[in-house]
Amino acid sequence: MLSLYEASYFAKGGEEMLEMARHYTTKHVTKYLESSTYIDPRIKEHISHALELPLNWRMERLHTRWFIDQYKTGKQIRHALWELAILDFNLNQNLYKEELKHVSSWWTRLRLYENLPFIRDRLVENYLSCVGGAFEPEHYHYRIAQTQVNCLLTTVDDVYDVYGSLNELEAFTKAIEQWDITAIEALPEYMQLCLSALFDNVENHSYGVFKRKGLNVSPILRRAWKDFCTASLVEARRYHMGYVPTLEEYIDNGCFSVAAHVIISYAYCINDDVTAKNLEQFSSGYPDIVRYSSLICRLYNDLATSNDELKRGDTKGSMIQCYMQQKKVTELVARQEIKNMIWKYWTKLNGEVFGCSDFHKFFRDVALDVPRISQFLYQHDDGYGKPDHETKDKVTLLLLEPIK
Repeated sequence: MLSLYEASYFAKGGEEMLEMARHYTTKHVTKYLESSTYIDPRIKEHISHALELPLNWRMERLHTRWFIDQYKTGKQIRHALWELAILDFNLNQNLYKEELKHVSSWWTRLRLYENLPFIRDRLVENYLSCVGGAFEPEHYHYRIAQTQVNCLLTTVDDVYDVYGSLNELEAFTKAIEQWDITAIEALPEYMQLCLSALFDNVENHSYGVFKRKGLNVSPILRRAWKDFCTASLVEARRYHMGYVPTLEEYIDNGCFSVAAHVIISYAYCINDDVTAKNLEQFSSGYPDIVRYSSLICRLYNDLATSNDELKRGDTKGSMIQCYMQQKKVTELVARQEIKNMIWKYWTKLNGEVFGCSDFHKFFRDVALDVPRISQFLYQHDDGYGKPDHETKDKVTLLLLEPIK
């Protein structure tokens, strides 16, 4: 087993060596798997499962469900252990159902979807993302809070991408940047509803932390929303101007427009482990662990959604189009390079998560889980924008259907 120092060295400085080892082992294990007729079918399935994705990339709760189903087919099954795992899974699932009822009631009372019919209604998918990132029972407070944030992120994202005119978006962003509730009066009614819900969310969660911990997290949460909206406005301007950014410009802005930093900021602030020292450390800027997590999410998103963007005439909407134009390569080459970049940033993120002790464990776990959720949602096409197939099945497995 590698020491923590050695693991950190390989993660940060040995990317090339790790890449060579990955290609070598994958090539030969795959070749053996295809040519051998003596492998036990169950073992063969496990190997294929391992080759499909690194274990560290998988959404933990979904993999737990897969492993429980696989365990019962084993030759040396311990029935007591298997039944205990099923009981634990089903008990947690019952808890998730109750939480889902709670956030569903909140979403209904908010009436955003009723009054803004252009936004995506993804309450269940937004809650599922929170289960993927923090499935333990003790994190119920975070799951409920983060589901609310995810719903608001989707709403604001659709305002920028689908409905708002450029002039309206300029005014909306200015109100966010100044954090000025009085600016609501100058905005269209649909933006007033959105902005009011956003301001209330930030202040309510900030007040909750202040009551529990005596800490003021409002500046950090406000900053996260400001950075997201500013980045979204940059993308809207580019679209209206017909401007195709360079790769560097796209990556710098895309880190924030994908909104992973908002999710991670909430995880940092509303968790019970947060301290005054932690807040001071985070207030100076976003650490690398946030940047790498956000970049992976951005790349997963672009790989899955770029085809739909091209179909609707948006030839400058993703990393793929930027890469194709700047490097003068085909879409196939651009996609492969982005997949290579995902491997690269996963390696860097692992180095930060497992080699860094400056941040509390829950924060590091969420920073790792956010790209896992993105991988899950975008592995087979756009599982968030079009959730009728793969995502729907996983919702049934994790939230609705107990293991019998």
